[in-house]
Amino acid sequence: MTKSQRMEFGYNPPSGERGRETIRPREYLADLHDALDVAAQGFDSIWVSDHLNYSNEWRIECWTLLTWIAARYPNVGLSTIVMSNTFRHPAVMAKMAASLQELSQGRFVLGYGAGWHQGEHRAFGIDLPSPGPRIDRMEEAIQVIKTLWSDSPASFSGRYYSISNAHAEPRPNPVPPIMIGGGGEKKTLRVVAKHADWWNDIARTVPELRHKLAVLKKHCEHVGRNYDSIRKTVSMGIFIHPSHSKALEMARLRGSAAPNVIAGDPVAVKEKCEELRSLGFDLLIAYFNDFQDTTQMKLFIDKVIPQFA
Repeated sequence: MTKSQRMEFGYNPPSGERGRETIRPREYLADLHDALDVAAQGFDSIWVSDHLNYSNEWRIECWTLLTWIAARYPNVGLSTIVMSNTFRHPAVMAKMAASLQELSQGRFVLGYGAGWHQGEHRAFGIDLPSPGPRIDRMEEAIQVIKTLWSDSPASFSGRYYSISNAHAEPRPNPVPPIMIGGGGEKKTLRVVAKHADWWNDIARTVPELRHKLAVLKKHCEHVGRNYDSIRKTVSMGIFIHPSHSKALEMARLRGSAAPNVIAGDPVAVKEKCEELRSLGFDLLIAYFNDFQDTTQMKLFIDKVIPQFA
């Protein structure tokens, strides 16, 4: 296989049941160790999802898990995919992120979003505004976070949040990039254009991704932002096997729609990554359907990642 354009890869381990992997609560810590030991050998970064509970499933809280990973794996980047603004006051989030950036020696990227799952908000007694105000709150929250990271003391007065002479010492150095997750075309992508350093989108077909990028570019033009200054990232499941037909069958059996996952032998998987790279995505955040068996992850690390180094 010939070398491709530079692309980075992140691994998104499960923090609980999400309809993809099998979670064994009693063995979860050992399973996580095994998966991360492999991932740390080839992936650039580890990404943790932020949910409390979809229903009654077993689940570890996002920030607790991320700090555990930060302490045990010192050579990978750390991020969230993505923190829900509704779960934590943004000023507290800014302090948490600044502290982790200090303790991890600059390895953190703040993945941030507006929140979306009604069930967990209702169960935990957390208000979930309608989509419009929810995006407005997220936009204001990002301004609070940035203010606390840059000013000391920091003050901000907005419609939803305010701080007065607050200190987030030690202020982060370097300042973590802020990655906004979401593909809403009217509001979310406008906020990305105005405030994000990075953008993350979910698995979609190539035409759908191309359309989202075009919408983001229009928002950038409207607000006077350099479109190329925003890093584009995408999250996708990987089904890889030395046999191309076997990989497709694995994806089919898991109920994964072929256009929205990457499935195939190493050559086919590399070609799909190249297609994403040609669109402008230079970071792929991957999950694998088998949490206990790292065979697919090892094959991806051995045969695909080196082609984008």
